[in-house]
Amino acid sequence: MKIKVGVIFGGESVEHEVSIISAIQAMNKMDEEKYEVIPIYITKDREWYTGDMLKDIDVYQDFNLIKKYSDNVVLYYKDGSYVLQKKNGLFKNCVKEIDIAFPIVHGTNVEDGALQGYLQTIGIPFVGPNVYAAVAGQDKSIMKSIWKEINLPMKDFTCFYDSDYRDNKDEVMRKINKLKYPLVVKPATTGSSVGISYCETEEKLIEGIEEAIQYDTKILVEEATENLLEVNVAVMGNYESQKLSELEEVLTDNKILTYQDKYVGNGKGKLKGAKVSALKSSSKGMASANRRIPAEIDKNMREEIESIALKAFKALGSAGNARIDFMIDSKEKKVYINELNSIPGSLAFYLWDAKHINFSQVLDEMINIGIKDYKKRMSKTHSFETNILQGFAVNKGLKGGKGKLQ
Repeated sequence: MKIKVGVIFGGESVEHEVSIISAIQAMNKMDEEKYEVIPIYITKDREWYTGDMLKDIDVYQDFNLIKKYSDNVVLYYKDGSYVLQKKNGLFKNCVKEIDIAFPIVHGTNVEDGALQGYLQTIGIPFVGPNVYAAVAGQDKSIMKSIWKEINLPMKDFTCFYDSDYRDNKDEVMRKINKLKYPLVVKPATTGSSVGISYCETEEKLIEGIEEAIQYDTKILVEEATENLLEVNVAVMGNYESQKLSELEEVLTDNKILTYQDKYVGNGKGKLKGAKVSALKSSSKGMASANRRIPAEIDKNMREEIESIALKAFKALGSAGNARIDFMIDSKEKKVYINELNSIPGSLAFYLWDAKHINFSQVLDEMINIGIKDYKKRMSKTHSFETNILQGFAVNKGLKGGKGKLQ
């Protein structure tokens, strides 16, 4: 019997279209001998849809087709099963059952623990990080604070809320001015290089902060890496065991890696135009970025990056298949960890392919890790058979408002 895998993608995120690309890439590579693949698309207005048509990239040229020809559903637990049930129509019947959820989502409201929290609450097995790891893997300020505690090499940084900047700009600027220019400004919880600015002057810094505030309530400012060489590696596993992919060297003419570098490839696209109309031309996702695999770095630096990557992955409690990004000052020969991507674009399949592990094998292993993590989670005690509320209202006077928990 095939395992029914519900691939969840889309969502209310600035990385919505990137998620569609990553999910369709993955669904087309899942082993059909083992899995029944059930697409579950979340629109930008948070409606859930399912239907085989959602496996086709062309469908997303016109979202009205999706609403017309696929089923608007909800996912919930019913009579021992996890079901997708129709929301509309005379007969609100079950459309599909799923055995395990596979979130292939990017960014705020989906990758950041929000979706994982829902899946964990209803009790369904799912692939990838749990709630805690998803939060730490999305919020760069939390992530870097955890890594700072275990002395991983990072560039100096500071973070603040949009309200801090609005109400006490001078104080925020004093904190920032303790750092050395040039600086990089980032929304703390977005990905795909959205809202990021490279700032060589205070004037550019203020512009960068104002742009980042459009995307997030928390802003991170960190020192830029001079003579930048960016190297990435994927880590697959969980807190118990991990393995490493090949290393890639990302090639760009920009001071920092941009959305265009990652998803458009030739650099001619623009973020505002990289929406539904650009999905087909950008359908290689992160695989379209200019890169060198394996990275042309010496053995000692490679080993240093691999060692840091394993420590970083485990420190955040990550699970599944994460990509970890590093910055190297090529002149000073210094390595700095940048960030971890819990659910990377294209699931970083190209990094595993370079190790002769094809995309289908990557997906298979990710599903197996999800099943193992679910069994481990279910083996722990999460509730008690006793009910301390039995007789509480009567004996303690709760109905009269006098009851107290001791």
